[in-house]
Amino acid sequence: MDLRARQELNKGFGEALSRAFELAVTPVVFGFFGYLIDMRIGTSPIFLLTLAAFAVVGSFVKFWYAYDQEMRAKDAESVWGREQ
Repeated sequence: MDLRARQELNKGFGEALSRAFELAVTPVVFGFFGYLIDMRIGTSPIFLLTLAAFAVVGSFVKFWYAYDQEMRAKDAESVWGREQ
């Protein structure tokens, strides 16, 4: 395996790890802030659930658009994406 392929593989592992960490931690942080709001105003866990769900949906939307942009860039630089 040449150096360029190894660097690309390591970059892919790093990006996957950062995305997984972001997908796991973001709803926890938002849920914690929702919990603090619920405790402050004395409501049921409505803010906890709402903010955690908002974080999950927002993360998936962000990942979707990032993936779509990456695939469009890969298609544009590929042989079938070039103008003749």
